[in-house]
Formats: sequence, structure tokens, C-alpha cells
Amino acid sequence: MRVITGSAKGRKLKELQGRETRPTTDRVKEGIFNIIQFDIEGRRVLDLFAGTGQLGIECLSRGADRCTFVDLRKEAAALIRENLTWCALQERAQVIQGDYLAYLTRCGEKFDLILLDPPYGSGLLEKALESIAAIDILSENGIMVCESAVEQVLPELKSPYTRGKDYRYGKIKLTVYRRDAD
Repeated sequence: MRVITGSAKGRKLKELQGRETRPTTDRVKEGIFNIIQFDIEGRRVLDLFAGTGQLGIECLSRGADRCTFVDLRKEAAALIRENLTWCALQERAQVIQGDYLAYLTRCGEKFDLILLDPPYGSGLLEKALESIAAIDILSENGIMVCESAVEQVLPELKSPYTRGKDYRYGKIKLTVYRRDAD
């Protein structure tokens, strides 16, 4: 797992051991950043279900203003901090070790870009999408990118949220949601 481009280009990130974390493959990560490449610089990013932090770190490396990383597991939060320090990006990052729903309901801030990659088949993605739309923490013209199994059907969200295109990478699907301007 390496940072693709930007200030931390080529830095190898540490991974969590075991099967609880499924890092995004290089092919899918390249797909994500091809989709959002013009929507990163200067933006506020939320990497929910952050795991190793690789997606948020890639955003920071490419010029995102700030990134908040949220993961339930203590060892994941510690690893994200370690990877941020290794990439010299810790000054523009906040790492939250805790439940995603508790964080969403109390965060009180809006994000320009939200990355969602929870464990497949857990139901967490659908719950997170509905919570984000209900709490309305995506800024006007903001983007959410969701990673899921290709067979998973994701919900339509109420206006001003619109579900965009699906992108397929073998058994993995990326789905893009946008928040329209009021």
C-alpha cells in the first residue's frame, strides 16, 4: 500500500494484521482518485471507517485542507496516526477512535468530500449514508464516494442528495453521491 501521488508520493503505509481490515486495492484506489481528482485540493475530507487511513492520507497528499479519520478500533486509530506521522501529514489531520454514528451525530461540521468504506455486507454503509443525509454534513456540491461489493444495492437519498454513477472494478463497486446546492 503506497501513496500514489502528491507530497507523500511513494510512501509505503503500514497495514493492520488480520482479516478485520480489507485495504482498498490499488486498482480501486486509482479509480476513486480518477473520479474525484479535481475535488480534493483545499477541501475538508471525512474518511469514515478509515482502517489504515490510506484514502484520507491520499487526499491530504494531494492537497486536501484537512481530513478527519474515524474508526472504531483502537489499533486502527493508532496505525492511522503512525501512517500520518510517517507521511508528515499529521498537522492537517484529526483521528477519532470511536463509533461512526456517535461521531456523525455530534461532529457539528460539514465536509466537502466523504469517503465510505465499511466492512462489506455489514449494513453499516446504508446506515451511514442515511445518517449523513439526515444530519446533512456534506457541504453544497460535496461528494460522497462509497465502496461496496458489486451486488450490493445502495439507497436513493432524499433531496438535495443525488445518487450518481456506479463504477465497477471486478467484484468491487464505487458509487458516487452528490449534494446539490440549496
